[in-house]
Amino acid sequence: MAVQGLRLWFLAVLAVPMVLAGVGGAGAVSDDEAVAELSEALIFGSGQESRDALDALVARGDPDAAAVMILALRYRPGAVADLSAALETITGDRGLGWADWMVWQESNPSIKPHASFADLKMQVLQRIDRNFLRFFADEWVAPEKMKIRLEEVTWGGVRVDGIPSLDNPELIAAADAGYMIDDDLVFGVEINGDARAYPLRIMGWHEMFNEVIGGVPVALAYCTLCGSGILFETQVEGRDEAFVFGSSGLLYRSNKLMFDRQTDSLWNQFTGEPVVGPLVDSGITLKIRPVVITSWAEWRAANPQTRILSVDTGFQRDYGSGVVYAAYFASPDLMFPTVVDETKLKQKNFVFGIRNTAAAKAWPIEAFAGGAVINDAVGLLDVVLTGDAKTRTVRAYDSGGRIFEATAIKHRLKGPGGLWVVEEDVLVGPDGTRLARVPGHIAYWFAWDSYLGVRSELYELPE
Repeated sequence: MAVQGLRLWFLAVLAVPMVLAGVGGAGAVSDDEAVAELSEALIFGSGQESRDALDALVARGDPDAAAVMILALRYRPGAVADLSAALETITGDRGLGWADWMVWQESNPSIKPHASFADLKMQVLQRIDRNFLRFFADEWVAPEKMKIRLEEVTWGGVRVDGIPSLDNPELIAAADAGYMIDDDLVFGVEINGDARAYPLRIMGWHEMFNEVIGGVPVALAYCTLCGSGILFETQVEGRDEAFVFGSSGLLYRSNKLMFDRQTDSLWNQFTGEPVVGPLVDSGITLKIRPVVITSWAEWRAANPQTRILSVDTGFQRDYGSGVVYAAYFASPDLMFPTVVDETKLKQKNFVFGIRNTAAAKAWPIEAFAGGAVINDAVGLLDVVLTGDAKTRTVRAYDSGGRIFEATAIKHRLKGPGGLWVVEEDVLVGPDGTRLARVPGHIAYWFAWDSYLGVRSELYELPE
């Protein structure tokens, strides 16, 4: 999401000199008003004002100033060495720059920012885009009101709606999609017989669509940084209108924060829950619907009546194959810092994950090499999973304890009574038995392991 031009513009804004009363030299600071002035000078002051403020905050010796120093690390790159040294002094830990200290901050939730930090964070955000303030009214930013930590909310490099959602976009017949090649990956969705394909080469530029598919209002939230596209049902019981979502331009632990256009609440893209704003205590969790990633050739063959996104989206983007986020997808590194456990998998290994109210489990995508079929369970739910690692394709069904095997016939599994047909919404037996699809999705390991808020099992690959 980083945009170099906006970053340079923001650094220029920070360079505007400012003079603050009471800031001029190092010394002990104890009162909240003085700490607020020092913090503001650290971020927005001239070079000398900023250095003096840093000295004073270090002399004060309280780690509650760590959050503002970490914020300064990102937007005052010329002061990285001094800021890192100051952080080491007040925390007793070590770090080399903004990314290291963001990880430290995530790992130390017991260290709370000074009370003035929220106002300062708002000053920073409004200098990038005043629309960011829509999400952070005073009554919503108190720590006890938020489901995430304000100090970990970071700018992703674009303004609000800088990554524009596709709302009821134009769709065309498969035969008219001459811009597609067979190996292009698509998000495939089928609801009530309505089959649609959303190419990743287009969705990478938009990261969100709001649609009605098969009579059901849905939104696909695609976090390119997380490698995850999650299909949410947006009509919630008790609300007259379906939610319509956009991309806020803000991140949390390398995960996009989406927002709903009705209330301007921020939502965790991974969990489908509001985390900042008026809906935080609503108890809403969006229902997840099945979606599959597969090749255009495979989707078209299995769903000949499918429609697909037109490249006439109303936006000027390079929708070529392999263009969007090419460097990020090819790299083993993250673009934004977050705590990662790589003892089991590398951070950007793909997994397919299923979660329900009682349990969660993930399967490394390589478990589906060669079209493998896996009989397993998520908590008390027995499932059968069929997929293809080459195209990141996995579908899961409620097996009811039945055991299935792979066959050489496409979209057929061997199970009780003979061959079963793999359809998008159900697995159909020779006697007409129908086993429902279980919602799940692909994600990078770091995202699945970090964002669920519940402990997940991990399928162990056979030796």
